[in-house]
Amino acid sequence: MSYQNLFSLRTGTRDAMSGMIVFLVALPLCLGIALASGAPLFSGLVAGIVGGIVIGILSGSHTSVSGPAAGLTAIVATQIATLGSFRAFLLAVIVGGVLQIVLGIVKAGSLSAFFPSSVIKGLLAAIGTILIIKQIPYLLGYDMVPKGDSHGHPNILSQIGKIFTGEVHYGALAIGLASMAFLFLWDKIKALKSSLVPAPLVVVLFGVVAGMLFHAFGNPWGLNDGPRLMVNVPVAKSLTEFASFLTIPDFTQWANPAIYIAGITLAMVASLETLLNLDAVDKLDRKQRLSPPSRELWAQGVGNIVSGLLGGLPVTSVIIRGSVNIHAGSETKLSAIIHGFLLLICVMLVPTWLNMIPLSCLAAILLMTGFKLASPKLMKSMWSEGASQFTPFVVTLVSIVATDLLIGIIVGLGTSLLFILASNLSVPIRQVIEKHVGGEVRHIELANQVSFLNRAALEAVLRAAPSGSHILLDARRTAYIDPDILSLIREFKEVTAPVSQVKVSLRGFREKYHLEDDIQFVDFTSKELRTQLNPVRVLQILTEGNQRYRNGHRLDRNLYAPLQDSTHRPHPIAVIFSGIDPRTPAELIFDLDIGDIYSIRMAANAISQDAIGSMEYGCVVGGAKLILIMGHTRSRMVEYALQDSKQRNVSENSFRESVDVGCPNLVAIIAQIRKSIREEERAKFQTSTQEEQARIVDAVSRRNILLSVDQVLEQSKVLRELVSHGQLAVVGALFDIATGDIEFLNANGEESGV
Repeated sequence: MSYQNLFSLRTGTRDAMSGMIVFLVALPLCLGIALASGAPLFSGLVAGIVGGIVIGILSGSHTSVSGPAAGLTAIVATQIATLGSFRAFLLAVIVGGVLQIVLGIVKAGSLSAFFPSSVIKGLLAAIGTILIIKQIPYLLGYDMVPKGDSHGHPNILSQIGKIFTGEVHYGALAIGLASMAFLFLWDKIKALKSSLVPAPLVVVLFGVVAGMLFHAFGNPWGLNDGPRLMVNVPVAKSLTEFASFLTIPDFTQWANPAIYIAGITLAMVASLETLLNLDAVDKLDRKQRLSPPSRELWAQGVGNIVSGLLGGLPVTSVIIRGSVNIHAGSETKLSAIIHGFLLLICVMLVPTWLNMIPLSCLAAILLMTGFKLASPKLMKSMWSEGASQFTPFVVTLVSIVATDLLIGIIVGLGTSLLFILASNLSVPIRQVIEKHVGGEVRHIELANQVSFLNRAALEAVLRAAPSGSHILLDARRTAYIDPDILSLIREFKEVTAPVSQVKVSLRGFREKYHLEDDIQFVDFTSKELRTQLNPVRVLQILTEGNQRYRNGHRLDRNLYAPLQDSTHRPHPIAVIFSGIDPRTPAELIFDLDIGDIYSIRMAANAISQDAIGSMEYGCVVGGAKLILIMGHTRSRMVEYALQDSKQRNVSENSFRESVDVGCPNLVAIIAQIRKSIREEERAKFQTSTQEEQARIVDAVSRRNILLSVDQVLEQSKVLRELVSHGQLAVVGALFDIATGDIEFLNANGEESGV
């Protein structure tokens, strides 16, 4: 990104406005997240400033805005409690930042792709649940954590029973409930929701005004009787005193292993949340610009190091700030930088105003955030996706709430992995039973990535093959095969299959796997196979091929094999006499290989001496077992014949002149079609609707096909003899060009089975 573009007049005004709006949203969130994390409120503001200025400058994203995130509240609270002090936790933040820089350098931006969505949604729902549990006491006007205890996690369930064990403050409760009601209504009113004024800002202003009014009422409504009911940000009288508010990390803890465990946890969770939020913000971007994820990890790492050194909370890319930034009309990342400077100015110049904000209104903002993260709608959505998604989701949620965030994620990932393993064991391999001319072949198509997880499933499929069957292992679409899988295949082919009398063919294995292609069946017809066939079986082969054609499951053949094999001679099993319509190629319609049929094509299946001679050659010399005379629906030639049929009583010359298609030599063909036209159809065709005309055309086509079958048998003595001896069948068929279906019309000879 060019930095000079940040300061153009065209975008500067819109970025300044967006930065102002994001600042107004970020200010209460920075305070509220620090409150929820059990950290000093000032640390939330420091993190917001660093996220805006430092990460804003270094990031490659146009629209993402960084700062303290609600998604880290649970882990921050846990680690502060575990490490014993906030200063020690700051050292862990620095360690996490260093690890993020390393992740960025090694291009680990695709990290989020390895986390199942069910676990991620469970993480977000758990964070929402924890926010709700921890903010209810602030809403009521008291702190659920007794003195001497920590604001930390580590067992949030133990704190649930303490939520309502305290003295409710009426003023705080009134402000908190009114703030929640206001936020709820704001989301329901379209005009307010779509406005540029952020709801959290209005809630904070309301809280300040209400707090001032209640102070005038005195007890039990006044909120100024102690710092626990109000924001308590230190007020500096000078720049030097302001600098003293910054908390310095406890570097004496550098040898503590818990520091590095906490740093790794922070780096993992913060990086994951950043990458997920970055992807979500990019999808919201009006210009659909893509942010470089690895650069973002590097920028976040630098930001966390700076935030830790200055006493701030860990930072991530935040979806709330990013979405507000986009909806406010941001053009460049200048808006994120501006929002950071505005936070800095506010903390330095007007901290007294911040201390007028009631904690209960901040708790209301966080409670509503928690309800959105753990909404009933999300629960219902996960339930509808089935056990494989819902179970890891619930396990992750409960585990995080009952233990801590890192353990919860590990348990959730383990549960998700169990479902992945179960899925691989149940239906991991695509298996299709193909009916080749030489018999059935079990075509097993290996996936793009075949790992050790697929071993048990593949072995089960291979061993399930019955004795005498044929298996084709197809690796043409496979990019990687685990060595364990290759070992399994070799052992089965060389040891197990011969004992079980199972033939194994291999296709598409790369040279490095040391498994050469070995096809032990032929897709095209050999002389031996044709000798074993009779007309009924040939017709069945054509029927099965047409079914594959219609279903889109055509056999995956090597069409060059018959051409490359110099010893191969074609041994067709049938003669197919079809029309010349380009939509009726016989090899495709019946899913046949090169050399399986003799193909004769003539407009309207018109029988001529040349056509019968070709059929005789195919059956007598070539050995074909079947003659299929195939027409098709919506025939244009039949339409021409019907349109001209009114000329049937005039002379041949007049008839020749009436053929108005520019092809005078079609006269003989049209004359033959006319023999299949009935008297009533001639008149009806001229006045019928288009649909009725189509039905008439198809009916005439059927009769024309049957007439052609009769003519073949009448005009060829040698073909009649083959039929009478059961060595040949002559069958008619109508191909539906709309559906691809074949309608067999008749056959001659009892053995044809038709």
